[in-house]
Amino acid sequence: MIIDEIRKRSDLVDLVNEIGFLPFFSCRIEGFSLEENVSYEAWYQGRWKGRVHWDAWDWKGEVLREKELVYGKFFEKKAGFISMKLWPDFCNYRRDGYDFDARFDDGIAAYKDKGVVDFINGSGATLTREIKNGLNYKKGGNKGFETVITRLQMQTYVVPVDYEYSKRKSGDEYGWGNCRYDIAENYRGDKLCRSAYKRSPEESLDRIIKHIRKALPRMDEDELRTLLGCKKKW
Repeated sequence: MIIDEIRKRSDLVDLVNEIGFLPFFSCRIEGFSLEENVSYEAWYQGRWKGRVHWDAWDWKGEVLREKELVYGKFFEKKAGFISMKLWPDFCNYRRDGYDFDARFDDGIAAYKDKGVVDFINGSGATLTREIKNGLNYKKGGNKGFETVITRLQMQTYVVPVDYEYSKRKSGDEYGWGNCRYDIAENYRGDKLCRSAYKRSPEESLDRIIKHIRKALPRMDEDELRTLLGCKKKW
């Protein structure tokens, strides 16, 4: 356990701002996730108001709407939170010196990735189902949407900005929520996303590791580097 218990959203925000980032679910580093540090009530005990609300599951949408943290699939293709302070270094490290267009021009980004990026750029912040419909990701059409959208998140080019729910005629929400995605720069701003570009990607990685090991000095650095995806291509 990192702290006694995360009981409310402000606990989560304070913790991520202190340590730099935190996976949502348990990961290769034992005890290093929201799942393993959240109170039982916030994780398991749902509240009924049109749909069942589990507090910890709703926090991701709330921190995105309030722009308190960055959330997405950033850790071995699984979800987690990143502080605004470390986000520029994540962008710099994960992009490895490339804005998306330069990556595509150099032949190291897939056509399907460009299709999603271009669609979001042309449409603005877009729901998952709208991207799939617009790019024919359906039975008999294109395949591999989850692979593409996860890769674009791992590379920090595309980020979730909200989770929206279907509504009954009564106005009650239901279902698991549909993610709305945007280009990171469109939502978070060019200045923030690119403010670490003056450093090398390796310098940004070192800054990320030093930051979290200052807060959690017992964390195994090799496991941490693996979690961060060192030397991997997404």
